[in-house]
Amino acid sequence: MASLVQQFAGLICPPISSSRLTERAATFSKPKRAANYVVTAKAVAISDVQTKERHKLKELFEEAYERCRTAPLEGVSFTLEDFHAALDTYDFNSEIGTRVKGTVFMTDNNGAFVDITAKSSAYLPVQEASIHKIKRVEEAGIVPGMREEFVIIGENEADDSLILSLRSIQYELAWERCRQLQAEDAIVKGKVVGGNRGGVVAVVEGLRGFVPFSQISSKSSAEELLDKELPLKFVDVDEEQSRLVLSNRKAMADSQAQLGIGSVVTGTVQSLKPYGAFIDIGGINGLLHVSQISHDRVSDISTVLQPGDTLKVMILSHDRERGRVSLSTKKLEPTPGDMIRNPKLVFEKAEEMARTFRQRIAQAEAMARADMLRFQPESGPLSSGGILGPNISDLPAEGLDLSDVPPADESDGHDTPEEESD
Repeated sequence: MASLVQQFAGLICPPISSSRLTERAATFSKPKRAANYVVTAKAVAISDVQTKERHKLKELFEEAYERCRTAPLEGVSFTLEDFHAALDTYDFNSEIGTRVKGTVFMTDNNGAFVDITAKSSAYLPVQEASIHKIKRVEEAGIVPGMREEFVIIGENEADDSLILSLRSIQYELAWERCRQLQAEDAIVKGKVVGGNRGGVVAVVEGLRGFVPFSQISSKSSAEELLDKELPLKFVDVDEEQSRLVLSNRKAMADSQAQLGIGSVVTGTVQSLKPYGAFIDIGGINGLLHVSQISHDRVSDISTVLQPGDTLKVMILSHDRERGRVSLSTKKLEPTPGDMIRNPKLVFEKAEEMARTFRQRIAQAEAMARADMLRFQPESGPLSSGGILGPNISDLPAEGLDLSDVPPADESDGHDTPEEESD
């Protein structure tokens, strides 16, 4: 150990030169000053850029402020009037009775949710969805996506949503339609849905109208008329009093006035009797006698006709005072017996056969008038007292009763007085 210390002690190290220290110090100190200078220069540059940007922004804000103060609408296409119009468009009026446009976006078992561009959605209850009784809104064609006009009838206090109605609008339209039909003196169909001791209730255009028994042409009871359709005319249409009075008697009178002898009408077999079939021709019951069904003898009417059958018949006679109408399919047969063998052909040729028949009747009437003029004096026929009377035809104003008119071809021997008797 001592020898090792002596060895280290004997080592001689050269002295460090001060110039070398100075150079090394200079070497390390010069880069530090350069780095500090670069950092400072960069900071100054960034600060100058930010200052310039702030000045630019300040100038822009000052310019915009001055423009807004002096000319606020300069270069703006949306004018002040447009602004007020937009406010009016979106200024929602939620008062009861106001009509609004809305779009259905969802339905449930009780109604439909409607978007009416208000602060909250609106609801259409199922009982307000139609003038008719329905169980679901879909029955009235109300589905998501449907856009319609509604009327506000209330507000739900629980969630401030509005309650809408289509039924109220439909009622207004129905009353307007009834007033129009009354002005036109039109005949409408009404289904009997109820009754009381004074008359029956019939639905017309969705409204419940009252038909007094005095205004019903038949002697049927309310129970017998239930669920049947009656031809009706308007007597009183009063929306304010919610009163709608109808008449079946007036409608029947007008319908009967339009029944021309020799015309073809479509009817439905109502009932069968041993002597013939009763046919409903637009609310009027006509008799198709068994002798007027076919040229061939019909022993059992049920083999040719059944209740509910629809057929074409020709008007033979019309007794307005007694309310009786006589009908025939026999006169419409292209060949005798077609009504039994091929009734479809009879109905297809009905108008053509009736036209030929009317021509024969017109010729017969002309010949009858000519014969009467040939055998009476020019001043007119003699009365029972031997006094000359006016020159008047003895033919009825409504024309001849066509029940006994023979067919065009009498050689077939089918028409006999016994077969033609009613």
